[in-house]
Amino acid sequence: MAEKKPSWQEVGAAKDFQRAGLSEARLGKQTVAISWREGKFGVVAGTCNHAGGPLGQGRLDGDYIVCPWHNWKFHRASGVGEPGSEEDRVPAYECKVEEGRLLVRTDNPSKRHKKPHPPHPLARRIERATGKGADTIRVVGISTTSMDEANPRYSTSEALLGAALEHARGALKCETRLIRLSALKFRNCEGYYSKSAHACTWPCSITQMDEADQLGEVYEALVHWADVVLVSTPIRWGAASALYFKMAERLNCVQNQITIRDNVLIRRKVAAFIITGGQDNVQAVAGGMLGYFSELGFHFPQFPYIAHSRGWTAEDMEQNVADVMHSEELHTGAQELAARAVGLAQNLLSTCAPVEKTPRGGRKAYRLEIERSAG
Repeated sequence: MAEKKPSWQEVGAAKDFQRAGLSEARLGKQTVAISWREGKFGVVAGTCNHAGGPLGQGRLDGDYIVCPWHNWKFHRASGVGEPGSEEDRVPAYECKVEEGRLLVRTDNPSKRHKKPHPPHPLARRIERATGKGADTIRVVGISTTSMDEANPRYSTSEALLGAALEHARGALKCETRLIRLSALKFRNCEGYYSKSAHACTWPCSITQMDEADQLGEVYEALVHWADVVLVSTPIRWGAASALYFKMAERLNCVQNQITIRDNVLIRRKVAAFIITGGQDNVQAVAGGMLGYFSELGFHFPQFPYIAHSRGWTAEDMEQNVADVMHSEELHTGAQELAARAVGLAQNLLSTCAPVEKTPRGGRKAYRLEIERSAG
């Protein structure tokens, strides 16, 4: 029986691929990453094992292609993962140059192999515990005040958050947790979504890749544990704190799950806010926080925030601290905010079914143009 003749496909001029160094090309219905280094071509499959990133749009690090989405590396000729991850392999193809044209063999690529990776703990199914104690409302407070942990100071917003949590824990018989962002070490969002919608994953790619990143504590509380989230922030130059925005950018992975997968992670949960500052811009700060947390999927009680400000003409921050520290009205306001939020959470859990999907038309979950064109 005659041996089957190899199947070769021309992909373009060899000089063009040499000039590019690393590029991508179509090979039938597949995309391949074509590299040129030290006088030799390498051709591997163009789709990364991790989240499907386009390897041909990445960069070369020596003989390894670095995926542009999350920096996974594969040998440009063999397709084998970087040292320590050799079990992760993408298909590799034979190639040759004839009459100035680059040809790739299509009938015998090596096999793709994905090293088994256990799912991240945050990726588990979202289920509220049942049985004994299941009716107890769980309240997490998130303080976004920036400060030196080695030399702490009095924070007006965190003090009122503490009053709210104490009331929830005592009079309202709730479970409570306090998360102080200043005590967590976590990286800034690195803009993977800006590369591709599908490059933003749940859990956050940074959380998956960096074991030292501590924002997982916030993800765990908001998505899996809490029924009520109380967020406190100072006003800094008319805006919420820098740590609030650093957290909010990383929480985009929660909202983007709705956008790209119609996957609602926040269900029957309540958010409320505590805002303090030496100068006024309370309504604008509150409006931004309300808008953002509504897009994550949270509900709000009536009068969903309390605030305090000394105003434009009072630059006496010592008095601002004293006002909050000794104000019975503000502390009572924090307690009542917690009570309104807890009451709404109890109502949601007892009367409302979880929202599994969102109406797509007009929402962030609207079917993406790339999906419509592909369909």
